[in-house]
Amino acid sequence: MKNIQQKKQTFILRSLVTASLTVLALTSTAVNAKITAITNATVHTVASQGILEQATVIIDEGVITQVYENENRPENIAADEVIDAKGRVLTPGFIGTMNSLGLVEVGAVSRTRDGRDEKADITFDASLAFNPKSTLIPYTRKGGITSNISAPVGGEGLFAGQTFAVNLSGDFSSIIEKQNAVIIYLGSERKGSRAQKLQALDYKFADAKKALAKQKNQTAKEKKEAKEPNRDELVVNALLAGEKPLLAYADRATDLLALLTLKKKYGIDLVLVGASDAVLVAKEIAAADVPVILSSIDNLPSSFDSLHVSLANMGILAKAGVKIILAPKGESHNINQLRFDAGIAVANGLPKADAIASLTANVADVFKLNSGRIEVGKNADLVLWSGDPLELSTKVDFMWINGKPVSTQSRQDALRDRYTEKGIMPKAYYQ
Repeated sequence: MKNIQQKKQTFILRSLVTASLTVLALTSTAVNAKITAITNATVHTVASQGILEQATVIIDEGVITQVYENENRPENIAADEVIDAKGRVLTPGFIGTMNSLGLVEVGAVSRTRDGRDEKADITFDASLAFNPKSTLIPYTRKGGITSNISAPVGGEGLFAGQTFAVNLSGDFSSIIEKQNAVIIYLGSERKGSRAQKLQALDYKFADAKKALAKQKNQTAKEKKEAKEPNRDELVVNALLAGEKPLLAYADRATDLLALLTLKKKYGIDLVLVGASDAVLVAKEIAAADVPVILSSIDNLPSSFDSLHVSLANMGILAKAGVKIILAPKGESHNINQLRFDAGIAVANGLPKADAIASLTANVADVFKLNSGRIEVGKNADLVLWSGDPLELSTKVDFMWINGKPVSTQSRQDALRDRYTEKGIMPKAYYQ
């Protein structure tokens, strides 16, 4: 009994020492920011430089400061840390979109769901409930995902709320931007007609445009006495000014065309989401310069609005000139499989460069993020892979978010180790 007690005390002491050393190491790293050089990498820049062999990328103060092609690399590189990639693939960190990461922990447990509220409207800011310590975030990093666009589901109103951008560092300061896009769900209704929402959206923009025109023609005295616009009106005005994109969920071709008409009529920054019938009107979407966010693994219709889903849809849209973004199916528990979804799209006709862009640069462009490409001035959100990132057997070897190394160790790994590794404590105790 005494021997067991001594072992427990030793274990606790070791744990405290390890924790103290970890804190000191993290503090030291934060104070003394390192210049990191990643050399001999196969760099997918997803930018004008394309794919570079045996290239070197320099990280300083959280951003990319140099990207050297092999022949242009200086002999001596001033860096505190040099990582030899040995020919491995380096990509921008992937960006997840249109999911509830950080807003839902367990879908079946209502008290862990913060992405929906009956009273949610166009001003709904779900970022206030974002949990950077969610156990799903380290698990998501395993898929090479360094940032995410989290989206609320909304409530009973016309609009579902607004998305927000986060990095997946797990820090409390990980929110990049709040309220960066407005969400609306259109299409078939259980009760009533799909036309009602489309008409309501049209009227909403028409009324706001009329009010802005009236305000523009007011005298200085009238402007002073005029009533301040409410929060809803300010958001609609931001949509009309192109300051925020409108993310419109719709599938049927007629709905997609109606949305393209609204874009032309009011000059809104439109993004189509879901868009099962997009292949039927791909030319019109490309001509209107409207991005499409969709899943690559939909191949069976879930409604009469989605009769044209196919594994080939992403490839068809990309070849038509549509900017595509790959989004996951479901809530947030399998976002790390996005790269596998991209691989499925490549197997069904999507060029590999377009597949990588659908997870990086295209997302950054639509949501105005300073990431998604490996070029000078971009945030150093990078992933070094053991092989082809779209292959099942490939894993993340190194990951950086804002230039800082980030672990991909997840709760699942800890549970595996807990029950398989031998230690001083009895089996099934936390090690």
